[in-house]
Amino acid sequence: MKAVVSVIGKDRVGILAMVSRILAEAGVNIIDVTQSVLQDYFVMIMLVDISEMKGELSKLRGELEKNSMGMKINVMHEDIFNSMHRI
Repeated sequence: MKAVVSVIGKDRVGILAMVSRILAEAGVNIIDVTQSVLQDYFVMIMLVDISEMKGELSKLRGELEKNSMGMKINVMHEDIFNSMHRI
């Protein structure tokens, strides 16, 4: 099973470290990541493997939001992501 994690907000030191630490603690493996800084804004999308995840996706989402440093973080199960983008 996979999920998509997106992060958008003001650029600052430690964003990738914070997200990857929380994912690792939850047993989530990062499969692919793309990131960019657009002027002062940090934008990142990750594809992650949640097959070995400890706990529920909602708990992971809450932990990321709690540590978001004022950024918008979204976690979406692959099935929902695919359904939203199917026309």
